[in-house]
Amino acid sequence: MIRLHDLRHTHATLLLADGVPVDGVAERLGHARATVTLTVHRHVHPGPGREAADFFAAPLEG
Repeated sequence: MIRLHDLRHTHATLLLADGVPVDGVAERLGHARATVTLTVHRHVHPGPGREAADFFAAPLEG
């Protein structure tokens, strides 16, 4: 059984995965702060670790 709350999480996850800024997603969800959205949906957002890895890999890839 899918609950309405599950659809809310799916909605936020799809928005973040598509590159919608966290602030925009937080506003749609009614979160007072974007940190709430990031805490709940951190599995979708690559964060600074991904950016650092990409930066490091770029020169190695030629």
